[in-house]
Amino acid sequence: MLDKARFPGVRGFPGVPARDAVTCPYCFAVVPSQRVRFRCRGQAGRRPGCAPVLDHRLAGYTGSTAGASLPPVFAAPGRRSRAACPDCGQETGSRVCPECHNPLPSAYCDSPGRIVALVGAKNAGKSTYIAVLLHELMNRVGTELDASLVACDDRTIERYKRDFARPLLEERRLLPTTTSAATSPREPLVYLLTRSRAGGRFARGRTDSLALVLFDTAGEDLRSREVRDLHLRYLEAADAIIFLVDPLELPGARAELADTAPPSGDPDAEPIDIIARVTEALRERRGAKPGDRLRVPVAVALTKIDALRPGLLRQSALQRTRAGVGVLDLDDREAVDEQVRAMLHDWQAGRLDLYLRQQYAEYALFGLSALGGIPRDGRVGEGGVRPYRAEDPLLWLLYRFGMLDGARPGPGRLGRRAAGM
Repeated sequence: MLDKARFPGVRGFPGVPARDAVTCPYCFAVVPSQRVRFRCRGQAGRRPGCAPVLDHRLAGYTGSTAGASLPPVFAAPGRRSRAACPDCGQETGSRVCPECHNPLPSAYCDSPGRIVALVGAKNAGKSTYIAVLLHELMNRVGTELDASLVACDDRTIERYKRDFARPLLEERRLLPTTTSAATSPREPLVYLLTRSRAGGRFARGRTDSLALVLFDTAGEDLRSREVRDLHLRYLEAADAIIFLVDPLELPGARAELADTAPPSGDPDAEPIDIIARVTEALRERRGAKPGDRLRVPVAVALTKIDALRPGLLRQSALQRTRAGVGVLDLDDREAVDEQVRAMLHDWQAGRLDLYLRQQYAEYALFGLSALGGIPRDGRVGEGGVRPYRAEDPLLWLLYRFGMLDGARPGPGRLGRRAAGM
């Protein structure tokens, strides 16, 4: 669902408030909840039902008729979780997008949704970052936050296992670079994040749920006519953006990077060019006036900080391990932000910080390592995957979304708390 401050009404349906809208995580169409469609359950064994037919809208989205012969789609009030097929009378709970006919998981339709755009060059480590971030949320960080992360559909389960968890975490093979969606159509990963939050002394605890959509894009996708429109709609629908920046692509940083591969030489890998390309597209799609700063929160993360020479990080905020206490440590957040800003300026990359300050009302800087060590010969290092502060950007975004409290440490305990926005 969309932020009312940014979208007072649904595009094309000005009388419909944004809280009653659903953003499709596949084609990023924004539609009123009542226009969400249902798909018939179809025939199964002796159970009566509609026969499969070619779904032209789904085939048009995927670019193939393979797998597009399915029971028909029909209209019914989308606010309901179930509806009866008008042709066979069978009740179904399978909701679909009315534009592309991709499935809309119930958990996604029934919970506040946030679409997080993940942007970076081919070698910035987006796929590796997604694999590690999700694994951390399902395990260590999820335990810290008293939160569960569950895939909303079978497609997400299959893609995560096939493309991320199995090769990287089980077989310890490095993931291939993100290819352009023009040659390899990409699907989002859709999860439901649920947190149990304790109440006060006289208040009951509560459970908060958030549908989280992760969709990654290669740096060159905004140059490709075949996929430009999809990515522009994706960026327009995004509630937050995470930019991943490979320090190897910052010329001033290379002297501080130990035992790493040379820069890619890819003309699409220059961090400020990628960020500027995305920013220009956002300004155009969101109708930003000259001089206005975009209000979408932006996290900019330097990846591979494990490759920095040890002396650079000594006595720095990035040297400290984040305290896992279930809230956002605001003092630590500010210290890391200032440390990364100082590093950018030391590396003659201060214009990146200046550009972000000019273009965005709110942005934050991070340093992280998804692998925690330098890989060798296409494989993870001997110590295995040991992520360092990979969760920091998402924790900050959860704070901004109101899913996580903030606090400033006091002597021996976490002191004054600040509510997320």
